[in-house]
Amino acid sequence: MIKEEVSIIGKPVKDMYGTIIGNVLGTLTHIDGNIQTVGIDCGSEGLKQIPYEQLVLQGDVVIYIPGWRIDAQKILREKRLTLRRLKALMGIISENEATKSDADLIHDTYKTKLMELDEAESKVRDELSTRLEELDDQENIVKVMLFDAKVQFKSEEVSDSTFETIQRQCNNLLERLSHERVEVNNVQRRIEELSLECVELTQPKKEMVQESAVSYLDSSGHTLTESETVLPEPPIENLESTTQTSIVEQDNHDDSPESNESDCISRMECNN
Repeated sequence: MIKEEVSIIGKPVKDMYGTIIGNVLGTLTHIDGNIQTVGIDCGSEGLKQIPYEQLVLQGDVVIYIPGWRIDAQKILREKRLTLRRLKALMGIISENEATKSDADLIHDTYKTKLMELDEAESKVRDELSTRLEELDDQENIVKVMLFDAKVQFKSEEVSDSTFETIQRQCNNLLERLSHERVEVNNVQRRIEELSLECVELTQPKKEMVQESAVSYLDSSGHTLTESETVLPEPPIENLESTTQTSIVEQDNHDDSPESNESDCISRMECNN
């Protein structure tokens, strides 16, 4: 084992917010001597094996990094780099069209990499959602315990000093949970922003225009132009009354003397 690997033995382990998890008991190594997992004595919770990559030595303390954070950082780092390279490649093509045929092969490689990252990103999204649910559950439990402590204090079952200790520790835990929730939300937002940037960069503008145009098509697939206007249908009651009025007016017009006289004159003129 290298010096750093040996130096973590017996060190206290804390989470990112300063809470003590336990002490490093020992390590499990691969056949090549590299550490695979670290055993942490967590007291009544027993021995926990944590991947070595999730531990960072800082002075006399080993810091535990949650798995979702490492996975998210890896996705964000690789996706940012891939997008930067895609932008650089497209810039080269725009400056010199003659390089387009040579650049297509590399372009396909980057697009394939982005597709692979999308699959890994889906798993990270699930991890983040699961962690938020866990934080909500833990927060609810702490709030119940704090409220129960207030009831016990009011009923004079616990002393002032005991209640203050419970309240302080519960508030500290709620604050840590809040910090982690903010961090998870920020990671989710950064992942979403990169996903949108990826779509805008990889999807051809022509396809985006065609997708936008779908909303301008009616059910028959006919494109509605600006000169075409769709008139609203009149209410049924008005439509019936209008139809009846038209029929009555037509009947009255047909039965009037003036109408009959006009018809007779017309026929006489035709006979002459």
